[in-house]
Amino acid sequence: MIQVTSSIGIDESEFHFDFLRASGPGGQNVNKVSTAVRLRFDVRACPSLPEDTRVRLMGLAGRRVGADGVLCIEARRFRTQEANRRDAVERLVLLVRRAAETPKARRKTKPSAASRRRRLEAKRRRGQAKQARRPPGRIDD
Repeated sequence: MIQVTSSIGIDESEFHFDFLRASGPGGQNVNKVSTAVRLRFDVRACPSLPEDTRVRLMGLAGRRVGADGVLCIEARRFRTQEANRRDAVERLVLLVRRAAETPKARRKTKPSAASRRRRLEAKRRRGQAKQARRPPGRIDD
């Protein structure tokens, strides 16, 4: 059980790992050993995620969540399979933690009367400055 927050824990049996050959660091082993890790996590079927967290997680993950609701995280930063596996799990935990935070509600605000007055005065000054640049005697609509 991986404890994500005080109320959310994900069982490790819900993770499915695929191992594939990675480009990048690895020396001669890069063509022989499958060190890259693809972590697959079914967001929709996870019983330990609350519904609001599940919805936010799918939004945060973006293209990494397929139409079937499975989140895929690829890790290929390290030379060893175990380090890449840890990296993928850590990235999933961080993503779930961010999704578990309830976003702060936005309160509508109105511009103050003084700020509206300042804005209109600035517009008036800009208009007068532009008008002063026009040649004399020219009549505009």
